[in-house]
Amino acid sequence: MASNRPAPQAPFAPDASEPFAYGAPRAEDGVWEEWNPTEESLPAVRGRHRVAKQRGGGLARSSTVLGVGVIAAVGAGGMASANTGKPPVSIALPDLPSVDSLIDGHHHTETPAASLSGVATATASATAVGDSTADAGEALRSRIMAQAERQQSKADSRATAAAVAKADQQAAEAAAEAAKEASVKAAAAKEKAEADAEKKAEEARLAALAKQYTLPTSSYTITSTFGQAGSMWSSGYHTGLDFAAPTGTLIKAIHSGTITEAGWAGAYGYRTILTLDDGTELWFCHQSSISVSAGQKVSTGEVIGRVGATGNVTGPHLHLEVHPGGQPTGIDPGAWLRGKGLTP
Repeated sequence: MASNRPAPQAPFAPDASEPFAYGAPRAEDGVWEEWNPTEESLPAVRGRHRVAKQRGGGLARSSTVLGVGVIAAVGAGGMASANTGKPPVSIALPDLPSVDSLIDGHHHTETPAASLSGVATATASATAVGDSTADAGEALRSRIMAQAERQQSKADSRATAAAVAKADQQAAEAAAEAAKEASVKAAAAKEKAEADAEKKAEEARLAALAKQYTLPTSSYTITSTFGQAGSMWSSGYHTGLDFAAPTGTLIKAIHSGTITEAGWAGAYGYRTILTLDDGTELWFCHQSSISVSAGQKVSTGEVIGRVGATGNVTGPHLHLEVHPGGQPTGIDPGAWLRGKGLTP
């Protein structure tokens, strides 16, 4: 084993009687003499040092392996602490032989079994810590991924629910609008159907009445209407409906009833009054002749006289007036006839 070389000879030896820079020599220090350290006089070197190559190289290699294992174990514990946020894992190292035993004068040639066992234990512990750290990191990653998937699933579920709710609302609104439109259309269709039915009923009623009523004459021309103003009428306006026709044209009963008057009536000329069952009086005026007498029952279409030009007239025609209930003031004969299904 190598030893320290002797120190070089001092260039000079100070006189013991001369004082040093820091003070005079002390008696207890004894006489000054040169000191040359040797291997036997030096204590074992500790801390950082250089170890000479050993014969066989067993212990040196074992120490290197031990150092690498310790560094790996400590590094794994540090990474685990950084990655997982958990406190570092404590690593129990076996008692190792002191460095003195590696460099002492006895020169051991074999590595103690206890030392090799400690190295193996430390390496196994480091490996176990690394595996445990990897397992813990993988578990943490799995938990994070599972939580992210659950959150994404919840978000997707909420988005899907919102979309479904919106679609349902739109469908409900569309259905309500369609129902409203259908209701409006149905109401319009019902109203139209009712109007059509009412029109048909009125047409049927008028058709039935038309069989019961008839126009007073044929081959005529309407020359004056009800309410027409003029000086030729004593009341200032026309009170009836004029059917102009040749003299002698037949005059027929508009509806069945009773003859309540037949004769001369001044400005009306020869006049016949037919009273219907509801009390309405029909006046047939300006006749050239009368074919019935008072109190006589007549039927619809029966001849009651002939067209003439008697009374206050300008030409042959039938002057027809309608007096509901026998009242002295008449109504429009044209409207009354149309109400019976007849068109004058």
